[in-house]
Amino acid sequence: MSTLRIAMWSGPRNISTAMMRSWENRNDTSVVDEPFYACYLKHTQLRHPCFDEILASQSNDWNQVGEMLSTKSVSTPIFYQKHMTHHILSEVDLNWASQLQHIFLIRDPRRVIASYAKAMPSVTQQNIGILRQHQLYQKLCKVSTKSIPIIDAADVLENPKQILSQVCKIIGIEFDENMLRWPSGKRTSDGVWAKHWYHNVEKSTEFASPENVDFPNLSKSLKALADEAMPYYLELYHQRIRAAV
Repeated sequence: MSTLRIAMWSGPRNISTAMMRSWENRNDTSVVDEPFYACYLKHTQLRHPCFDEILASQSNDWNQVGEMLSTKSVSTPIFYQKHMTHHILSEVDLNWASQLQHIFLIRDPRRVIASYAKAMPSVTQQNIGILRQHQLYQKLCKVSTKSIPIIDAADVLENPKQILSQVCKIIGIEFDENMLRWPSGKRTSDGVWAKHWYHNVEKSTEFASPENVDFPNLSKSLKALADEAMPYYLELYHQRIRAAV
């Protein structure tokens, strides 16, 4: 039986790690955490937290990583890949991704930017990944052999069972109730950067409560970034899987 390889594409400061926990809690699924991170840092030389450890922990060869993701033999029927959209630079060949089942996880840029600004000293369009997410969706729709569902973080937090059930149905697998709750703690599958970013998710046992209906207040410059990203987010948002009424 062939392996179902799921590539979940998100920007930072989303629910991407909780989503990885959800999928990893299935008995039929193994996961990989941000496999292109070292490639991205090696190319850009951005001094992210844990820079040296990340480079030492992963291959920084784009082609080698793509081949691993598309052909590596795994012990489970499902191989879930957590990807950050900004890690895939424009010159990276996406042919390795043609046979994968892609899913896009989006979040309102106002919330992404507010959260990112608390964790990092500067915020740019490049490092929040929303424009790149839109570009990758267009490109992957052209090379992928499968339809690509889109889910919004707010919808997942509002009704995780309903949204995840729909995703599973679309990609042709059974929904598993284990996706809704997981044990707290660290994972050997987490990237070495977990000690900087994953404090909250390590305490979690389920998806967080729905987000506040009010949006965060942003400075003038951050609001300008959000306004620039909003049309790209909305184009994906209008194609998302909606919770049944």
